[in-house]
Amino acid sequence: MAKVYKKIELVGVSEKSYEDAVKNAVAKASESLHGLSWFEVAEQHGRIADGKVVEFQVILKVAFKLD
Repeated sequence: MAKVYKKIELVGVSEKSYEDAVKNAVAKASESLHGLSWFEVAEQHGRIADGKVVEFQVILKVAFKLD
């Protein structure tokens, strides 16, 4: 039987790091999607306030296997 995957885009956010932003996005997606298989980081961004980095943002492409 052939494997087929669906790929979607997510935006993860963290006040700590890009790694935490990825983990936050995957954890939240896993609450409503099953069969998550892999991710790739497409973009990284951040927010600056008062001259300091205050937020890390990642755009992820996440795939899950279709039933």
